[in-house]
Amino acid sequence: MKKIFNLLLCFFPLITLHAQINEIGVFLGGSNFVGDVGSTTYVNPDKLAFGVLYKWNRSPRHSYRFSYTQSSISGNDFESEETGRNKRGYKFKNNIKELSAGLEFNFFDFNLHDYHPKITPYVYSGLSYFFYDDLYITGGQTRKEKTSSSIAIPMTLGIKSNVFPKLILAVEVGARYTFTDNIDGSNPTNEALRFGNINNNDWYVFSGVTLTYTFGLKPCYCAE
Repeated sequence: MKKIFNLLLCFFPLITLHAQINEIGVFLGGSNFVGDVGSTTYVNPDKLAFGVLYKWNRSPRHSYRFSYTQSSISGNDFESEETGRNKRGYKFKNNIKELSAGLEFNFFDFNLHDYHPKITPYVYSGLSYFFYDDLYITGGQTRKEKTSSSIAIPMTLGIKSNVFPKLILAVEVGARYTFTDNIDGSNPTNEALRFGNINNNDWYVFSGVTLTYTFGLKPCYCAE
């Protein structure tokens, strides 16, 4: 009985210490917009995007992820393959500042205590809260109405590997479905200035690489 009790005491710090494995790092890449103005290509980064992120690894398969990312985004009808947009010739520029939190899931075990090279695809989703400018277009000119905010659902697919014992490099593409249709100025407060498909909300996409540094205590193993 005493041996069983000691064994349970050994497993307890193993579980708690696994929860203390952390990652902190940076994101660098590009952004693009998909909506009623400009190109309709979903992955087409044309503006610089950067940010910071933190992960709390609960197990080799999943972690809680928190991030801040910002970028300017734009759209230009002359870059669209749709004839109607080319003839219209609208364009806009906006700024996105995003806070995001959610769950990252690894397809394969990704044990940070094992320093052997490993690689895994992963997906991430959760909830994002972002700031942007409410715009409207009049006389072919884009104007700012006010600063606003909204929420979005991130859908990210990536692949990562431990390039060094404490450094993890990842490549990912993350689309955000937003709960607004006015990042591009197509659905302002003034109904007379609305255009495009007002039944479809806007999307923006962050594509790039993350580099994170891992730190935290190693698990305890009991001696026989």
